Amino acid sequence: MDHPLLREVFPDLVTELAALLEEEGERALAVAVQDVRLVAECGCGDDFCQSLRTADHPAGQPYGPGHRCIPLLPEQGMLVLDVVDDRIMYVEILDRPPVQRRATQP
Repeated sequence: MDHPLLREVFPDLVTELAALLEEEGERALAVAVQDVRLVAECGCGDDFCQSLRTADHPAGQPYGPGHRCIPLLPEQGMLVLDVVDDRIMYVEILDRPPVQRRATQP
């Protein structure tokens, strides 16, 4: 089963991520975020966390070589991307108002 595009589920979030990545000089990632898929929501249960997995991650393993964290500067809360070899793997979303889902079509 294909995972939905993140922009189809959370369009406002993707627009914000693209703009913030541009501001950080991360042009390639600003473009790439349009094609990121929503693999899973965090599910940690913490009320301040809305983080999203955008790629599979080996359980209990670090990302390894090629990994970097990109902290962004949103107006509210925290947005941090885990990127491996220029691929967005995880979007950490903390202490922010609820991320708005696109209304589903009947």
